Amino acid sequence: MTGFARVRKIVGQGEIVVSLKSVNHRGLDLHFHMPPEMDALEGDLRNLLKNGLARGHVQVQVSFARTAAADSNALNRPLLDAYMQAFREAAEIYRIEGCPDLNAALRVPGMLGVGGQEEIGVEVARAVADAAAEALAALNVFREREGAAIAAEMRQRGQTICDLVARMEEIRAGAAPAFHKRLQEKLADLLHGAGIDPQRLAQEAALMADRSDIAEEMVRLRTHAGHVDTMLAGDGEVGKRLDFLLQEMNREANTTLSKTGGLGDLGLTMTELALAAKSEIDKIREQALNLE
Repeated sequence: MTGFARVRKIVGQGEIVVSLKSVNHRGLDLHFHMPPEMDALEGDLRNLLKNGLARGHVQVQVSFARTAAADSNALNRPLLDAYMQAFREAAEIYRIEGCPDLNAALRVPGMLGVGGQEEIGVEVARAVADAAAEALAALNVFREREGAAIAAEMRQRGQTICDLVARMEEIRAGAAPAFHKRLQEKLADLLHGAGIDPQRLAQEAALMADRSDIAEEMVRLRTHAGHVDTMLAGDGEVGKRLDFLLQEMNREANTTLSKTGGLGDLGLTMTELALAAKSEIDKIREQALNLE
């Protein structure tokens, strides 16, 4: 599921910003982008996010802008010297005239930090964890709103499938006479006008109808469509369980399609309805990838 959240925290050493950006993914895929001095915090942040997220490709961005020191040591002289040297070398190589911009140089990350950047303290580590927790809560609020809209659409598609099943069952009720007529026409053509045993004709028609009966498929398809709504109304992780259920629904729709060949015009209508059901199932599956 998609979402974005950003939280800022001010501490004695500077400003901390934690941002979370989530896009759809079958599992939980966390990617961290943090200053090197915060590498030790990744494990705790990863556990925090795993406890609050189940699916999604999540970009975790943590930045820390230190407050410049008031004394002369605030200027990072080695970094400034390297900057000036690089500027002069580039100007000479590319034959570009110009003077370095001091304002631009001072905005380089670390230029106004204390030389050697000390490791972060307990206050900063705690602030990062608090900011990540707040960002996670905000992200989930965003994702829950999107999830509610997706669930409503999926419920509607599940109802559409039930309506299609009802229409196919109506057609199925007239299948036996259609099989009888179709078989009689074929036998008459083969026998060239010879007599046909009515009892034998009825038996063959019943056998063909039984082979092409879709009663069980319709019951299972309707039941599975009802389970979609039940799963969406329940707690816990839904996306992966829905994916399995939708595979079963797709199997029933495919079986139905394989049994609609001997009904003439009725069969064509049944095929159209079954294909429409498959389309709804595929659309639900696409949305299921967005849910946890």
